[in-house]
Amino acid sequence: MSDPELVDRIAVTTGLPPTVARRVIEDVVAWYAESVEDYVRRRHAHLQLYGTRNAEAFRIIAAELRERPVKAPELSERQLRRIVYG
Repeated sequence: MSDPELVDRIAVTTGLPPTVARRVIEDVVAWYAESVEDYVRRRHAHLQLYGTRNAEAFRIIAAELRERPVKAPELSERQLRRIVYG
């Protein structure tokens, strides 16, 4: 359930119909609801697909985690590696 005030705000500022604004909000909330562990695993796999080496991948992921709207705890390269490889 989306916050009606937020739906109204997004609809007014974007010109989207309220039903579309609600769907967009729900999509964004679902995207950021992904757990830190799932995010790390998904991003690592994606970066490796394009040839990024582990050390660089873990630096990128750590930086991305710091920038997410809901902050994740600061994770060291070792902690990130453990999430990915167990």
